[in-house]
Parts: sequence; structure tokens; C-alpha cells
Amino acid sequence: MLLLALDTATPAVTVALHNGDRVVAESTTIDARRHTELLVPAIFAALATAKADRREISEIAVGVGPGPFTGLRVGLAAALTLGAALDVPVRGVCSLDVVAHGVVAGGFHDDGPFMVATDARRREVYWAGYDASGRRISGPDVGPAADAGEISPGLPAAGAGARLYPEAFAAALMPEYPSAADLALAVAGKSIDILEPRPLYLRRPDVTPASKRKSVLSRTASSLAGRQQP
Repeated sequence: MLLLALDTATPAVTVALHNGDRVVAESTTIDARRHTELLVPAIFAALATAKADRREISEIAVGVGPGPFTGLRVGLAAALTLGAALDVPVRGVCSLDVVAHGVVAGGFHDDGPFMVATDARRREVYWAGYDASGRRISGPDVGPAADAGEISPGLPAAGAGARLYPEAFAAALMPEYPSAADLALAVAGKSIDILEPRPLYLRRPDVTPASKRKSVLSRTASSLAGRQQP
């Protein structure tokens, strides 16, 4: 029985497998333009590392954002397609919460509340506030980094947004991106809020699909559901 965890809400394409006791495979590639190309091979590579078959997947956890429209939908489409093909539940998790879990689990901050801020482009950040245990106490929201910093002044922040806009936050914490290993551990340990596997955009997408033709993403996700392990 395996939990497959994945997140594509940021430039990180991150995948992990958890066997009920521990994370048995994980990978993260930072590339904001190749989510579709990288995700499915990463899932099969994780299965190969764990010496497992896709039919052993019993649950899927996926980051639902907030994040840019294009990258975010890649992970959600793959998770939902595979979940339907294998008839297993798909759990959604706020990607900012995954970063916060990484802060606490990694021991990167143990002195009171903190924030998570990821890049929302347009000189804005997706942000949320957390207590010392990693429980979300404000957000998620989107807006200029300065506004996020004013709402919770003097707090450090994890995520890429803290590095892009250092003037808005007291310090930059690790991790910079969500980790599927952290996502898997949090879901397996029931220490994170579970959401519906629907995209958390917080604002409208920049573009609208031009047609209803089946996308490369749909074909790739379908191949994931039907491909056999060697």
C-alpha cells in the first residue's frame, strides 16, 4: 500500500512515495516551464526506486496551490486521472501548508509564528501565516509582498517570496519550495488539513484555453493511468 504525493504549484515538480512507515522514494526538479514534461516520468521513476507497481498506490495527495494556473493544473490533472483509473482517493492539500510543515519538521524555525510566501508573479506573493506548530492562522491570500509583511510585521517567511522580496519579511526561512516528501509525511501522519482536490487559484488565470481539443496534459495523464510497469 503506497501513498503517492505530488505538487506542481510552484517551479518545483516534486514527487514522493510513502509506504505507511516512511518515505521510500522522492524527487524534486526546479523548472517552471517543464511541469508537464517532468511530472509523469518522475512518478514512474519513484515507483521504480521503490520497486513498486502503480497498482500498489492506495491513496494520492496533491498540492492544490495557490499557484500559477498552468503549473498547478498539471499536478491536479495527473492526480485526478490516476486516482480515477486506480479507483483510489485523491486528497488535496494547500501547498503553503506543505511548506509550513517543512519549516517545522525540518527545525528551520522554532521561535514563534512565521509566514509562508511563494511567488505569485506580477510582483505579488501567495502568503499565509502560521503559529509555531505550523498551523495556519491567516490566509491564504495574494497581494504585494509589502502588504503581506504589514499584516504580520516582523515575521520571518519561508518560500520563494521571502527571497524575492526580502524587504517585506524579517528573514528568509527554508524550505523555498513545497516538498512532496513533506506532503506525504504530513498526510500519512494526519497532521495537515485535507481539502478537495480542486485548484486554489485566488485570482483569475491570465489566459483562457483557445479550444476544447484534448490537451497534451490530458494525453500524458491518460498514459500514466494506462502504462504498465516493466
